[in-house]
Amino acid sequence: MATIAHRDLAYRWFEEVWNGRKPEVIPELIAPDAVGHLPAGDLVGPEPFLDRVYRPFLAAFPDLHIGVEETLGDADDIAVRWLATGTHTGEPFLGLPPSGRPIRLRGITWIRYRDGQMIEGWDCWDSAALIAQLRGDNPPA
Repeated sequence: MATIAHRDLAYRWFEEVWNGRKPEVIPELIAPDAVGHLPAGDLVGPEPFLDRVYRPFLAAFPDLHIGVEETLGDADDIAVRWLATGTHTGEPFLGLPPSGRPIRLRGITWIRYRDGQMIEGWDCWDSAALIAQLRGDNPPA
C-alpha cells in the first residue's frame, strides 16, 4: 500500500475515531496484535487502547478535538504531528479532579501499517505539561 493510502488511514484515525467519536472504527484500523507504545507503557490490541486511552480521554475531555497539523511518510510508516484541545469538564484524569480548565497539547504519533491496519504506533506528548495545565500552573499557549 502506498504512503498516500497510509496517510489517508492516519487522517481517518484522527477524524473518525477521535473527533467523530466512532469507537466502532477502532478494530477496523488497529490490527488485533498491534502494539501501541504510549508514555504510560505498551498496549497490545484494540481493547486495551479503548479501555486505557480512548474512553478515559473522552470521559475527561468531552469536547476533545485532535487536529492533524502535518504528516510525513515513508513506505509503511506515517508520522503525524497533531494538536489536541479540550476542556477538563468530565471525569478525573491523571489523578486530578475535573478542573474546568482548557488544554492545548501538541504531540506526534508515528504509525506503522501492514495490510491497511496499524500494527505498531508510538505516541509522544508531554504529560507533565498537560498536568501543569490542569492544575493551572501553566495555562495553554
